[in-house]
Amino acid sequence: MITAVVGINWGDEGKGRMVDLLSSQYDIVSRYQGGNNAGHTVVNERGKFILNLLPSGILRPETVNVMGPGMVIDLEHLAGETAALREKGVEVGPDNLKISDRATICLPYHKLLDGLEEDRMGDKKQGSTRRGIGPVYSDKYMRKSIRVGDLLFPEVLRERLGDIVEWKNLTVVGGYGHEPLSATELYDWLMKYGEPLLDNICNTTDYLTHADEAGKSILLEAQLGALRDLDFGIFPYTSSSCTLAAYAPLGAGIPAKRLDNVVGIMKAYSSCVGGGPFVCEFFGEQAHELREAGGEYGAATGRPRRVGGFDVPASRYGVQLQGATELAVTKLDVLAGMEKIPVCTAYEMDGQRIDAFPLEPVLEKCTPVYEYMEGFSGDITGCRRFSDLPLAAQKYVRYLEEAVNCKIGYVSVGADRDQYIRIKGSYNNQIHTQGGNCNAGL
Repeated sequence: MITAVVGINWGDEGKGRMVDLLSSQYDIVSRYQGGNNAGHTVVNERGKFILNLLPSGILRPETVNVMGPGMVIDLEHLAGETAALREKGVEVGPDNLKISDRATICLPYHKLLDGLEEDRMGDKKQGSTRRGIGPVYSDKYMRKSIRVGDLLFPEVLRERLGDIVEWKNLTVVGGYGHEPLSATELYDWLMKYGEPLLDNICNTTDYLTHADEAGKSILLEAQLGALRDLDFGIFPYTSSSCTLAAYAPLGAGIPAKRLDNVVGIMKAYSSCVGGGPFVCEFFGEQAHELREAGGEYGAATGRPRRVGGFDVPASRYGVQLQGATELAVTKLDVLAGMEKIPVCTAYEMDGQRIDAFPLEPVLEKCTPVYEYMEGFSGDITGCRRFSDLPLAAQKYVRYLEEAVNCKIGYVSVGADRDQYIRIKGSYNNQIHTQGGNCNAGL
């Protein structure tokens, strides 16, 4: 069985939390795109973990984790991330972490160029994390990048790196007026952070293909969400890779395989890090209260996230792009205490109602059309059955399912590993006539 876990919205939906939960049912977890420009937060009995590069299955000792060829990997950041895990007693080695020899390396000059370009753009900057993601993907498609497998051939690597640095200095020095790059220093950086990983490097296409044929179950993990996809997202305020489930087998290294399931993750409200149109955005005290209640700060950068009510047009579009077969709703507990829950049901521009998710020039001019659902109160973090939830919370979840036209199979009611509700089959007939009791049946 091959399943993809993907984001429905702008990213930061809680994919790491759900991958950590679902990974107990899978033998292998593979990241298939992106780099360390976003973070997945996981809370378990060992504490709180923020993972930028490593697959979220790394926290389960019995799970093998794969970094696929679709990724861009900052070796220095990876070294720091694995060291931090080992300090907390998490084992990271060749047996449980395999790195594709075809994955691309994000070098220091990619981060340099990312920052230089954002500074040059000034007020028109795109909200980059300045971690080199755009420049390294650009180099990949220009066929002027270094791949992880090159570390296995030092002399070939040295020559190739020299040629690339000569070309790159045309931009660094001639374009931005920065001091030139040193091929020697970059080679030393590659050896320092690359040599400890040599035993982890492998042909992950062979590994995953053989694992699938042997009956192993594989979970493919995305970074960011559908609205950050390079082709279908809020361009140019997107990532530089494909965040969609359709790319998952390709980015993981098994393009001939098909997905059996796609689990889409979306929050019970909306959040967004970085620039670009965000129609449902709250401002002022309303935004502050929701941001603080949900702890909405970027896992990778610490930047305050923009927040708003659940966005139906954006989420319906994300479900369509991802081809989700099932959804998980996260952070329902954050809404507890709201008298009325705002839902952006449509957009409006020049007096016209817009129900479909439009292109960016239209999005920039849209305002939200809000409707309000009945709120609920009380601590729901102890709920483990759908019927345990307050009636208003049950109705809200049911409304979201119908609004985006996809079954909701999981509801997260807290950050801890066991704080979730599994909904099996349709729950349309499970709404009780009275409010639920979070202590019932526990």
